[in-house]
Amino acid sequence: MSFLYQPNPHAIEQDSFRQIRQLTDLAGLSTDAQQVVMRVVHSVGDPNVARQMRISVNACEAGRAALANHNAILCDVEMVKQGITKRMIQSPPLCYLNHEDTAAMAKARGETRSMAALDLWGDQLRDSVVVIGNAPTALFRLLEMIKSGAAKPALIVGIPVGFVGAAESKQALWDIHEELGIQCITLLGRQGGSAAASSVVNALLRCNIGERY
Repeated sequence: MSFLYQPNPHAIEQDSFRQIRQLTDLAGLSTDAQQVVMRVVHSVGDPNVARQMRISVNACEAGRAALANHNAILCDVEMVKQGITKRMIQSPPLCYLNHEDTAAMAKARGETRSMAALDLWGDQLRDSVVVIGNAPTALFRLLEMIKSGAAKPALIVGIPVGFVGAAESKQALWDIHEELGIQCITLLGRQGGSAAASSVVNALLRCNIGERY
């Protein structure tokens, strides 16, 4: 038995983004923001999510600058870390979820490991690109930290997925980002996930080398 399908990876990507551009409402978005939205649509397979995307005024510019400067990329889970295109970065993204100290801190406090792991970010948080695709608790904790005076990242990509706290954490990020003086990209509602979060970073990295669809 044989199947008729496209085996060429470049052709697959080209046709995918041709269809995404046709099916997605990108009106009013900057050139960079269009690339971000299309990458998220590609990652979840649903053009309708474009209506739920929120991108702060200088988010793409700030994210691109931080990435071009090789600032730290801080991830909530390993899946987000692994989803970022390695050929476009000089240093690997960082994730402390499985650090030897994380589990003990989380158990002692009665909180998620994702929350405890943020304590290990330290000075790397300043001017970083934070990418949260799985844990709403990590996004809530990050907002609490910044509100309490912690260093501000250059960009927060907050796209956790799920039914408990996911929609609420992303709405909180969007509602408070101007008050906190931070740039952010998020996808409101329950949808999201590691692939969607890492796709935002990949879109910005591609913009930095002039690779657009």
